[in-house]
Amino acid sequence: METKYIKWSTLAFMAFSTVWGFGNVLNGFVYFNGIQVIFSWILMFALYFVPYALMVGELGSAFKESGGGVSSWILKTTGPKLAYYAGWTYWACHITYIASKSSGGLKALSWAVFRNAETYDTFPTIGVQLVTFAVLLIFCWVASRGLNPLKQLATIAGTSMFVMSILYIIMIFAARAINPGADYVSLDLSLKNLIPEFNVKYFTSLSILVFAVGGCEKISPYVNKVKDPSKGFPRAMITLAIMVVVCAILGTIAMGMMFDPAVINASEESFNSYVSNGSYWAFQKLGQYYGIGDTLLVIYAICNAVGQLSTLVISIDAPLRMLLDNEEAQRFIPSALLKKNDVGAYVNGIKMVAILSGSIILIQSFVPGAAAVLKQLTKLNSVCMPMRYLWVFTAYIALRKAGNKFNPEYRFVKNDTLALIAGGWCFFVTAACCLLGVYDTDLFTMCLNIITPCVLTALGIILPIIKKREQ
Repeated sequence: METKYIKWSTLAFMAFSTVWGFGNVLNGFVYFNGIQVIFSWILMFALYFVPYALMVGELGSAFKESGGGVSSWILKTTGPKLAYYAGWTYWACHITYIASKSSGGLKALSWAVFRNAETYDTFPTIGVQLVTFAVLLIFCWVASRGLNPLKQLATIAGTSMFVMSILYIIMIFAARAINPGADYVSLDLSLKNLIPEFNVKYFTSLSILVFAVGGCEKISPYVNKVKDPSKGFPRAMITLAIMVVVCAILGTIAMGMMFDPAVINASEESFNSYVSNGSYWAFQKLGQYYGIGDTLLVIYAICNAVGQLSTLVISIDAPLRMLLDNEEAQRFIPSALLKKNDVGAYVNGIKMVAILSGSIILIQSFVPGAAAVLKQLTKLNSVCMPMRYLWVFTAYIALRKAGNKFNPEYRFVKNDTLALIAGGWCFFVTAACCLLGVYDTDLFTMCLNIITPCVLTALGIILPIIKKREQ
């Protein structure tokens, strides 16, 4: 039977839709002083994203039979204990992500209904957070009943959001020709205006960019399904990097036509508002340029709401199953967490998700303003989520140290010393950005950035101790 291969160009598009999203353009623009982020995007892609993607390709090629992703790579290269911690980290990172999806879903619904930022942002924070907590509990119940009808919706919403991200870029450049009299912001693309100011804010925001470009390990199972992996896969990854950097640059220029960084940075309140509402304002303004009112805004808000809430169910269920279904990991997890209900859902695991994500949501009840909540969650995710990438580089370093024990069809570089330097460099960049990202001028945000990963790490260490005593 003839093997069906994926074209390298198809793989590039699959990876692109997995890695890239409209929110990445917005966060880069807001946190890095408008079009100055272009310089940082280019550096991030050249020095981090391309080697990262090619290392993932080598790992996927070496362990093509392993379906567990990063955890299985760590298991093969190091051992079961570290594989448990890799699986735990992947799951723990989703705790902050789940909290943000609950808040993001409500925000999107608010824009779809009220079509403005003010209504949601003026609600009392404690009321918004209690409703957000209720949403989390409802979706935890959905996950506990094995009801995952939203998986297809998530795929559809994700695809539509991806399409809208591309359409946004095309439509705004076309708008200049169709409606030249609209209120565009004048752009200065001189070299002087593109070089950022390398200050504390710059370095403590780099985790936002690392978070934006991560996640390509999800396409590792397809490495050996590409015809001639040694040539096809790097070609796909380099094409992916070019597509992402082009979208990042064009998307940033498009936003630069709409928003003035001076207005965004005018005050803490204005900055928070742009972080939580910028993407909706972008589509609202785009609709105004075309004379169709809020049509594009409503479509975007509905797609976003469906995407956020359907992803919420998947994020509660899938990472938990990846951790608890793993027989190697079960050796380190107390039996109470392995309890299943009549539909095969890990009920106590889901309760733990509700407690941990719910705690983040309820603690934020004391934050002044709903916009500040979303800004905090964006920063918290940028600190926690990239921590899982550290295991990718750990697995890669262990793979190259193993010499000829594993024989991947595709190698990032042939020289072992260069490979180890590249793996160490990416590990260092990820760890440094996560640590620097912890800092924030707001004390409450900084405490949240420190306490959350510490609590999750401590819990991951305590569980094997409980299991050992249990035995």
